Amino acid sequence: MIVRDYKDLIVWQKSMDLLVEVYRLAKKLPKEETYGLSDQMRRAVVSIPSNIAEGKNRSSGKDFLRFLFIARGSRAEVETQLLACIRLNYLEEDDVENALKLCTEVGKMLSAMISKMSHNL
Repeated sequence: MIVRDYKDLIVWQKSMDLLVEVYRLAKKLPKEETYGLSDQMRRAVVSIPSNIAEGKNRSSGKDFLRFLFIARGSRAEVETQLLACIRLNYLEEDDVENALKLCTEVGKMLSAMISKMSHNL
């Protein structure tokens, strides 16, 4: 399959699935976290597919690689925030399970892309 657009990238599609899941979970957080953890989670998860899209539309492979690193960092941030929600007893592990699975999957895909691109530059 030829990737013509960032929307063709499976990692972008999966990161959009993660975005939807994290937004669903953020709605369950206590009201006092609206401008704290909830807001931070939403910003971080939006950053993942946004950076993939922006990087894919840049003119060079080096630029794309830089944006993939940023997306991977945001993915780690989201994972950390989800784990914090469990530790703070805001969310149950069962509620977060799918989001954490998607985090792992997106992380592996980003790392594979970064590795492949790094060797090709």
